[in-house]
Amino acid sequence: MRLDLITIVVDDYDPAIAFFTDVLGFDLVEDSPSRTNDGRPKRWVVVRPPGAQTGILLARADGGRQAAAVGNQTAGRVGFFLRVDDFDAAFRRMTAAGVEFLTAPRSEPYGRVAVFLDIAGNRWDLLGPARSAVAEG
Repeated sequence: MRLDLITIVVDDYDPAIAFFTDVLGFDLVEDSPSRTNDGRPKRWVVVRPPGAQTGILLARADGGRQAAAVGNQTAGRVGFFLRVDDFDAAFRRMTAAGVEFLTAPRSEPYGRVAVFLDIAGNRWDLLGPARSAVAEG
């Protein structure tokens, strides 16, 4: 058993694909024509970090209720967690690409962390390994 996909509701496919692939460095796994349950055209768009098994289905908002959820899928909480091996490099690359960070990097018992917003306005934790005492001293 494994978690295959989670969904993030976005305003439009192409800017979301560009954010996740160009800015975050995810792979575009699939971008296929599809249909809604009532037969209208849509796209099936999946991105995922390189080497990861779990992906993100980027779903264009369909109707007012879904449009209202864009950027607020977890009611203002951090709902997504991106773990990287080199926190400082990822933070610099993302900052240079215009990613909005809501907090400065800080050290926690579980590692380095900074909160950022995705293209839809959802909150994410950028997570990295804890700094060693030698690295901090």
